[in-house]
Amino acid sequence: MTLRRGLLKLPVWCLLMVTAVLMLFPIVVAILGSFKTNLELTTGATVFPSSWQFKNYVQAWSQANFSKYTFNSVFVSVFTTVGTLLVSSMAAYAVNRVSFKGKKLYIFLQSFTLFISIGAVVLRPQFDIMISLGLHKSLWGVIIILISAHATAFFMMIGFFSSIPKELDEAALIDGCNFYSTFWRIILPLLRPALAVVALFTFRNAWNEYILPLVFSLSRPDLQTLPVGLANLRYGAGAAMENQLMMAGACISILPLLIVYLFANRSFMQVTVGSVKG
Repeated sequence: MTLRRGLLKLPVWCLLMVTAVLMLFPIVVAILGSFKTNLELTTGATVFPSSWQFKNYVQAWSQANFSKYTFNSVFVSVFTTVGTLLVSSMAAYAVNRVSFKGKKLYIFLQSFTLFISIGAVVLRPQFDIMISLGLHKSLWGVIIILISAHATAFFMMIGFFSSIPKELDEAALIDGCNFYSTFWRIILPLLRPALAVVALFTFRNAWNEYILPLVFSLSRPDLQTLPVGLANLRYGAGAAMENQLMMAGACISILPLLIVYLFANRSFMQVTVGSVKG
């Protein structure tokens, strides 16, 4: 019986193994390539480097100004994540708990921005708004625009709020809490797994954002983030052939995402297991 059950699960395990290999193969190639010389990486003659060039990471960090790029990316990603969590959680709580005029219209507008992507069409008006605010030469302009695109986080939060019984709000009101203190003191602590999941996706999207930081750093190269810096390193006139530095920089850019995932992994698994049980 056990053998039969194992044979039935064999195709599933094979599919999972093939998927894992396909997903991990580019990462392994990038890591190995980051330790090669530029000649080895260009010719592609070997899989493993003949001699491990650890200095590629030192050069990428210092000569290619990756320390500045990393700081800018961390700055944008952290403040975007915090702002998105605050805005989306408060908006979702108000929509889920309060009946007000225009509620359906507000939800429709949020879903409109979620399902209809107009991409680069809105870059010019967004940039014009930041010019009027005096933020067109600042990373705060990028952060504000990224926070405004919080529709996905908003609907994720609504799903989590729906699982919290409204009787908790009523009990808190009886105990003397108002609407705002109920949210901050009672509801928000219950949302820690949900906040971690939303923070994980928001941080990832902000970290990988390319177009907005590129537009806002055209006149200020010191504002470039890691994705912009990596692209300039690959196609720049002075570093067009430094492919090994680009690989090293790509590996450096992966590390913060892995760190964030490690911190949010437990909450992510709790939410996933809870959804399966439900």
